[in-house]
Amino acid sequence: MTYEDYADYIERFNANDFEGFGRYYADDVVFNLGDKKQIVGRDNILDFYRDVKSKIRETLDILAVCTGPDTLACHVRTEFHALADWPDFIAGPLRKGDTLNIESLGFYYLRDGKFTRILGARYKTLPIAAPAT
Repeated sequence: MTYEDYADYIERFNANDFEGFGRYYADDVVFNLGDKKQIVGRDNILDFYRDVKSKIRETLDILAVCTGPDTLACHVRTEFHALADWPDFIAGPLRKGDTLNIESLGFYYLRDGKFTRILGARYKTLPIAAPAT
């Protein structure tokens, strides 16, 4: 996988193109969100993101990517903007209009150019920005 491939994945993710970004997952992919949650299978990951994106506008920006023959590592900044109150959101409780920014490190194992295992870890969290009143 190249930087351009990963940038395409992120662009499709940000556009809520589930079919587009979903094609980067192997059917048996395992996604670990730190120690908070593990999701097994392409369809389950897509269902997870359909739920998240119904309540949160999630936008990722690539800060750095390093690729190898069967691996990819990244540093990304993510903005979560709450479209609804979500007190038990996995990244932290949010109220409608709140914005949470975090930086994460990710490590991807690849097979035939698709993600088979994803390890994600939060690196830095910025204070929640509440909507202006």
